[in-house]
Amino acid sequence: MRWTDAPSLPSPPLEGLPPLAAQILARRGITSPEAARSFLDPAYYDPTPAYALPGMRAAVERLDTALRNRERICVWGDFDVDGQTATTLLVQTLRALGADVTYHIPVRGRESHGVSVKYLQAEIEAGARLILTCDTGITENEAVDFARARGVDVVITDHHDLPARLPEAHSIVNPKLLPQQHPLASLAGVGVAFKLAEALLEKADCTLQPSDLLDLAALGLVADLASLRGDTRFLVQKGLSALRTTNRLGLQVMYELAELEPSALNESHISFTLAPRLNSLGRLGDANPVVDFLTTRDPVRARVLAVQLENHNAQRQLLTDQVTEAAEAQLRANPSLLAAPVIIVGHPSWPGGVVGIVAARLVERYGKPAIVMVTPPGEPARGSARSVDGLHITQAIAAQQDLLLQFGGHPMAAGLSLPPENLPAFSRRMSATVEKLIGEAKAEPDLEIEAWLGLSELSEDLAAALESLAPFGPGNPRPVFASRNLSIERAATLGRNREHRKLTLSDEQGVSREVLWWDGGSEELPSGRFDLAYTVRAVNWRGSSQVQMEFVSLRITEGERAEVSSRKLAVMDYRSEKDPYSVLEKLKGEPSTVVWAEGEEKERVGGADRYALSRARHLVIWSIPPSAEELRAAIETVQPQSVSLIAAHPPLEITENFIARLSGLLKFVINQRAGETSYKELAAATGHRIATVKCGLTWLVVQGKITLARDSNEQLTLRAGTKGQEIAGSQRLWIEVQSLLAETAAYRAHFRRADKDALFT
Repeated sequence: MRWTDAPSLPSPPLEGLPPLAAQILARRGITSPEAARSFLDPAYYDPTPAYALPGMRAAVERLDTALRNRERICVWGDFDVDGQTATTLLVQTLRALGADVTYHIPVRGRESHGVSVKYLQAEIEAGARLILTCDTGITENEAVDFARARGVDVVITDHHDLPARLPEAHSIVNPKLLPQQHPLASLAGVGVAFKLAEALLEKADCTLQPSDLLDLAALGLVADLASLRGDTRFLVQKGLSALRTTNRLGLQVMYELAELEPSALNESHISFTLAPRLNSLGRLGDANPVVDFLTTRDPVRARVLAVQLENHNAQRQLLTDQVTEAAEAQLRANPSLLAAPVIIVGHPSWPGGVVGIVAARLVERYGKPAIVMVTPPGEPARGSARSVDGLHITQAIAAQQDLLLQFGGHPMAAGLSLPPENLPAFSRRMSATVEKLIGEAKAEPDLEIEAWLGLSELSEDLAAALESLAPFGPGNPRPVFASRNLSIERAATLGRNREHRKLTLSDEQGVSREVLWWDGGSEELPSGRFDLAYTVRAVNWRGSSQVQMEFVSLRITEGERAEVSSRKLAVMDYRSEKDPYSVLEKLKGEPSTVVWAEGEEKERVGGADRYALSRARHLVIWSIPPSAEELRAAIETVQPQSVSLIAAHPPLEITENFIARLSGLLKFVINQRAGETSYKELAAATGHRIATVKCGLTWLVVQGKITLARDSNEQLTLRAGTKGQEIAGSQRLWIEVQSLLAETAAYRAHFRRADKDALFT
């Protein structure tokens, strides 16, 4: 990544705005005091009238007719957060206006996106006389024709890219019909729904006001990565304020369960805390209950639904981690997949609800567009794509449309399906298309540095001033700063799977700061001095305001070594000894020795599991690690000068044995320890990877044998299950457990026979 300094521009003079913040505004095209005020404070922004959207007047007139004639209106949404909030917003508005209203959010597993004729027919037969879509519909020619043939009008509100032929709906409201620079052009589905509600409520005699819907608008707009400019930014600014004081009981309980302080809520909390929970229902099940969750006035109902969302989100996290690990394994096994211009991976049993998240993770890690496919036998292959800046992924996919059954999306994300026999040709042609569109000039992206700062300049006042530029996101990226000649004082891993790092850095003046490096747990650390690029945010931690630095990139200072300091380990091999216990007793007598043993062997030989290891000169490996990752982490923790391999192989476990063993551990935890445990503890107790434990635990949850009451801060709270609680998907999870156990068995077999030194290179 090439670092470039941002240009210096004339900036708007504004009282109370520090020069650095004013300079950032200028670089974003905001050069007058008036424009700066309207950008920073929504009170100075003049929102665009709803009727500026093409088709709005015809849509309002048709809905007014339906209201007067008591025609049943079916609001047809989508299962992501944008679609959920848009559906809720329109249903709440129409109910307030006295409408006979119902709603339908497609169930992902059986309907996919869009308007299915089969389920549309059911709504029409149930009495719907007007179909009002939100966040969907712009490509649904067949469904619209089907409805019209039965005398049912369709009003489409959507924001997706326009097809070559628009549906012959009664009216179409879509900001893509506006010029790109129009203040309404960046609205997502819930933004269009909000403007429609605003127009409907303009002259209505009811207690509901557009301001009552701003919290929903902010949720959907941020979750859908809408470009934060014009009215979109205005709605998010106002909506964040509304979310901090929301009277929606469901959201209040969600805040409580997520341990989120409402008064400090910002767009990051939507992206990483609220949206994943709401999305979990649409990804793994039926998102229709979200409408009830966001509108109920019953505290008991709100809590029940919030707990269900927590459980679904825990399952979604487990499945996402498992599929991500499996995708990474494919890339390691076949480097040509990673060498291609676009990463394309797939598997028959991966759950379709999480492949989009996995694609996004691959893009973030490798800086390339990614497509993650589900390829069930006898069915079309289905996938989700995520892109990088500068590549319109939907256009790239459209170039292969002769191979596809369906596709659609945005510049940065898309979905597709195709016959499985077309996958090889699709992969070849997609790689050629992406290579052509990106070009070699984009091979090394630029990282623009807003300013070079000393660590002593990172004050709470500066962070607060930068916070006035928020909300950050597409169209208003978080500013990136840099500091020179830093070194690492301390490094610690964080997260359930040690996937993050917290670095303590110091500069040449001796000033120290902590930096969070998300997903940096497995990255190598430089041994010398380096320059660091980072973002700065004012955060509230347990009632106190703090400056939080987050890692973006680093580059080694010229003349310093980039390598991690390494040393040659002395490895002694006792793997073929006939009496390993005698060998172990002799080795334990050596000074500064730690024995790595897990599962039942830990107590038997007096060893320490992977999370109880400590610094020592000599490491004895009694239990074979479940994968190379655990071995590397152990070496990093112990920092030994010598290693002795005994490798007492645990019994090869079939899936039934592993599940029975895990179930027994969980019953003990529930009965003897009030259900309190952690993934780390369970992984060490079983001798397996955290991913395997997660998958096995998820299988027990969906079977109704265990209830996951809490999953936060690496701690779990478990409860006994309830009969009749089983959720669909257990067979897929069982197969995944089998696959993970097989991978561990293969690694352990390799560990037994591999060259002793090769294990540590």
